[in-house]
Amino acid sequence: MNSNLDRRRLLQLAALAGAATLAGCGTSGGLGDRETIKLGYVSPQSGPLFAFGEADAFVIDGVRQALKDGLEIGGRAYAVEILLRDSQSNPRRAGEVARDLIGRDNVAMMLVSSTPETTNPVADACEAAGMPCVSTVTPYQPWYLARNPPPDPQARKPYRWTWHFFWGLEDIIGVFTDMWGQVDNNQVLGGLWPNDSDGRAWGQGFPKVLRNQGYRIVDPGRYQPEKDNFAADIDRFKAAGAEIVTGVPLPPDFATFWKQAAEREYRPKIASVGKALLFPSFIQAMGTADGVSTEVWWSPRHPFKSSLTGASAGQLAEQYQEATGKQWTQPLGFAHALFEVAASVLKRAGDVADKQALADAIKATSMDTIVGPIDWTSAQADYPNVSRTPLVGGQWRRGQTWPFELEIVSNNAYPDIPANSTLQPIT
Repeated sequence: MNSNLDRRRLLQLAALAGAATLAGCGTSGGLGDRETIKLGYVSPQSGPLFAFGEADAFVIDGVRQALKDGLEIGGRAYAVEILLRDSQSNPRRAGEVARDLIGRDNVAMMLVSSTPETTNPVADACEAAGMPCVSTVTPYQPWYLARNPPPDPQARKPYRWTWHFFWGLEDIIGVFTDMWGQVDNNQVLGGLWPNDSDGRAWGQGFPKVLRNQGYRIVDPGRYQPEKDNFAADIDRFKAAGAEIVTGVPLPPDFATFWKQAAEREYRPKIASVGKALLFPSFIQAMGTADGVSTEVWWSPRHPFKSSLTGASAGQLAEQYQEATGKQWTQPLGFAHALFEVAASVLKRAGDVADKQALADAIKATSMDTIVGPIDWTSAQADYPNVSRTPLVGGQWRRGQTWPFELEIVSNNAYPDIPANSTLQPIT
């Protein structure tokens, strides 16, 4: 990593980008005296997870344009007001803004995105208050299990007010192991699993499955996020000859690990990491990330269209790049899909003031979206209230249009999403 883009600088950039995103997200008008439906939307706009919310301003502007003439429900056109709130990458803050949206702003429905630190406190607030809520961009196991109050995992009892769409740990383990099988390696793996909801879930789920497949796991234990020294972990991986590194660290944590690994002359053949390696701006800032790999939940190559605008995944990505001058990013598709679901639910509920009618409409949802099918009418996961979405695997390579571009290298589970390469060892 370049010396002028150290850990502190990355966090400063996160805060600045979050502030800029929020500045462009005021409320909109244009529908005169028509009755207004308020939608609450919570995501991390600042803090170490800010990149998950980077595309939200663009998405919200697009949704406002699509609904500029109102949302027709029961023969009437309603104005739709979107109230965006920043979780600041902080679970306590996420819960606070959710309760304000419910109690003070009187939203009809809650939408929330991006990692358990935001989705779970918001979902908990909605479950407690009887507020219909749809969430995404959190693997479904930590979304279901890491709640307050915690559910009985054996009971598999449905939540009454909260529903979720995303993939699960079984999906990402399948994608990662398929990628690893494309490169000759010794099946010794080092785990970077932090002491947060994602890290605890991944740190338990991955070893349980991978050991049965013949992998040897080097697990230093759960570390506290925003760690500044990974020397001991790196030395353990190096001593064990770990040719694979995986985990789900925050972006600044992986930057610290990767820089210190180079300083200690440790470079694995494969580094497949969730969360940290999703974002092109971070990959570019690191500068030395050519060859790292990650999961791909959405891309311009995905063969899906928006039910709200008719735009394809490729068209939405192109519109984002033209409007912002930034490279497309995976949460773009899922933020858009949240509003596709919301529009469909509001139309089908009939009475937008009836919370139970809205909850029933969410439960009855089966629709095609820009991220693929979303269906809560049938059991799709280990836990209820979950719709699983497609997952493939990708590797960052030096690009032609952008400094780094994400090539899809694993699509075994979803061959309709085209792969254009295979995993190559890090050099």
